[in-house]
Amino acid sequence: MPKMKTHSSAKKRFKITGSGKIKRFQAKTSHMMRNKSKKTKLRLRDSSLVSTADEKRVRALLCK
Repeated sequence: MPKMKTHSSAKKRFKITGSGKIKRFQAKTSHMMRNKSKKTKLRLRDSSLVSTADEKRVRALLCK
């Protein structure tokens, strides 16, 4: 059986932390930033973790 390939878009969007959790970046940061408040834009800068419900699906895409 051949090796599984990593999903190309997933490897650009997710990183695995040292403790094994999956890190992601916030959505809604690509355009229309002038309509968002400074507080909202400040919060969108930070990364967050993938929820436990979605973690299994993301691991399958990353072949991890």
